[in-house]
Amino acid sequence: MTASSYLRCVLAGTMVLGLVPVAPASANGGCDSCGQTYRLECQTIFEEQQVTAYRTVCETAFEEREVTRQIPVMETQQRERRVTVLKPVTETSVRQERYTVQRPVVETQYRDASYNVVRNIVETSQREERFTVQRPVIETSVRQERYCVQRPVVETQERQQVRTVMRPVTTCTQQVVDQGCFVNQVVGVAPGASTGPRLQWVPPIQTVNPATGQVQTTRPGLGWVTQQAPAQAVVQQVWKPNLVTVQVPVTQMVPEQVIDRIPVQVTRMVTEEQVREVPVQTTRMVCEEQVRMVPVQTCRQVVERVERQVPVQVTRMVCEERVREVPVTTCKMVREERVEPYTVQVCKLVTKVEKVQVPHTVQKQVPFTQTIRVPRTVMVRVPVGPCDACAG
Repeated sequence: MTASSYLRCVLAGTMVLGLVPVAPASANGGCDSCGQTYRLECQTIFEEQQVTAYRTVCETAFEEREVTRQIPVMETQQRERRVTVLKPVTETSVRQERYTVQRPVVETQYRDASYNVVRNIVETSQREERFTVQRPVIETSVRQERYCVQRPVVETQERQQVRTVMRPVTTCTQQVVDQGCFVNQVVGVAPGASTGPRLQWVPPIQTVNPATGQVQTTRPGLGWVTQQAPAQAVVQQVWKPNLVTVQVPVTQMVPEQVIDRIPVQVTRMVTEEQVREVPVQTTRMVCEEQVRMVPVQTCRQVVERVERQVPVQVTRMVCEERVREVPVTTCKMVREERVEPYTVQVCKLVTKVEKVQVPHTVQKQVPFTQTIRVPRTVMVRVPVGPCDACAG
């Protein structure tokens, strides 16, 4: 029970005590004529009340308007036009043409086609060839080689290592904690959310173009449509605070330094000189002279003459003059005027007045009744118990 509710209970008890008569107690502390003793207690009751609220409702109304538009009407007309054309007229004549031709005359002649024939004669002979070769000779010797090696020596030493450890320390602090709760509260009426565009069948709709004033009819078909959901009451959760002071233990980690002695093995390298014998092989080249017989082939050429006479046909051209008749065709263009009929499509605008229904949205407030519960504090008389005299 909070301080405000306790204060209301005390005031109500004071008023009831001033209005309700209390039976006087007897001299020995009992009750007169078996009277009963009561005590007053505060109780909270809830009463239901009818409350009238309003919500917004959207309706679609249609307004009739007269629209004047121009309708194009196509008409067909027959017209004539005069055209000047060029008609070709052909005339044929004959003229003489002289030309020169080349007539071939064939004559037979003989030319000398003698040629030389070269014949090879091969002869084989032997010749002596001396050459020098290098022969390897391997010799083995021993030489001393000095080298240094590193020998490890292990020593044990101690070194100090300082490390920091965290020691927990717990203390108590006073904190104010809000132990309230959420309470539902109506804050207003939210308009209905519009659903995203969906693909639906749209009937034919007539709209007026504000720029030209003409009525346009949209063809029926599938289209993206946005729908408006009805308005809903907005309920908001409001936090009801209740501040309480509590003791909260807080544990903190305090750093502390600790020194440890750690044995460490140290390895150092000691240099030593050693001697070893290494065998070495040496290769040297020795020159030697050798003799070999090489066969040699000698080729000599012998030229022989072959006589030959070849007949050759020689063609020479002889010029001759000839005469021929060539037909010549002359084409002359003559102008001629003609009349051609043609069809023309003429567009005329016809004025037409129509009545259309223009939709618009109207909002109105609709009342509705809801029941709420209102808390009220009352004082109740509670019997304490029967007296000891009546019970004996």
